[in-house]
Amino acid sequence: MPSPSVSGVDRRLFLSSLLGVTAAAAGLSGCAGSSAAADASDADAPLARKVPSGTSLKISSYQSIQQVQFKHAGFGELPFKVSSWANIGAGPDVINAFRAGSLDVANNAGIPPIQAHFQGYDAKIVAIDITRKPNYLFATKPGSDIRTVEDFRGKKLAFSQGQAQGVVLLRALKKAGLAYDDVKLVPLTSNQFLTALQSGQVDIAPLANQQSPAYLKQYESKGARVITTDVVDLLNLLWAPASVLADSAKAAAIAAYIPYWAKGQVWQYEHPDVWNREFYVKTQNLTLDQAESITSLANKPLFPPSWDEAIKWEQETADLLAEGGFVKKFDVRSLFDHRFEGIAAKSVPAEYRR
Repeated sequence: MPSPSVSGVDRRLFLSSLLGVTAAAAGLSGCAGSSAAADASDADAPLARKVPSGTSLKISSYQSIQQVQFKHAGFGELPFKVSSWANIGAGPDVINAFRAGSLDVANNAGIPPIQAHFQGYDAKIVAIDITRKPNYLFATKPGSDIRTVEDFRGKKLAFSQGQAQGVVLLRALKKAGLAYDDVKLVPLTSNQFLTALQSGQVDIAPLANQQSPAYLKQYESKGARVITTDVVDLLNLLWAPASVLADSAKAAAIAAYIPYWAKGQVWQYEHPDVWNREFYVKTQNLTLDQAESITSLANKPLFPPSWDEAIKWEQETADLLAEGGFVKKFDVRSLFDHRFEGIAAKSVPAEYRR
């Protein structure tokens, strides 16, 4: 796996290599793109009040989270057919699936829609959940003497430009007063982070809270540790290709899905004991103690009636990436489909509306 410092010309080469796969996928989906352009006017049409019979959606459900939520919450049948639950979570994988037509709606953080826009792919945000507490921490390789973000200077950092982990890292560096050229950004995807840490390919990698217990169990005795910060990745969102949203039946189905998505997160938050047992222990092979350590850090889901804060955050994120030469500067308001604004908030109790 490559491990160059990402700066200047190297950064542009890094971008080119990351975009290669998606560019190839774009060529295969040219017909779909043309269809999206032809139906662009339908994207502004009012949402249908009822999902037409026979409508189906292909929905991402990383590690089957949605199925576990919906089953144990007792939601019953959805008002449309789910033709597939795709075990896809990473932003770059979601974008590729969108391009291939194998996914209609996905759950991601704020950075993948920015990355898709930079790649010339049109997709829109349709639901927002605000994250107030950090979902990520920084893990060191075994035997490391790194103890603070300021110690990242001169070190090799795992960096995924198109994923939440990437923007959390960039925000942490900025807060610590470190410039991009003060560190060595190693281009990897998040599913490569653990291997890169274990092998010493990188000194630091951002890990999701739920990944750290297993990592520390294996490597803490060998000198690995975790560094926590107050840096958050504010947005947990649903988004969909513009071509899908231009289909009135699919748009109606997505509008109908949003309340289930929101209520599922509320149910999970309110039933940590069930979630620990049914998800972390039974499907992720964690111990109950490990599961409880993760849920103790869980964010209370918050669905804003207005997207103003989300748009402001997304613009700050896009600008931060543009400052580093990772994307071109643009107005992120084009990423939001306001027909769906408020649907999630209206579907949950008042204490979950912020």
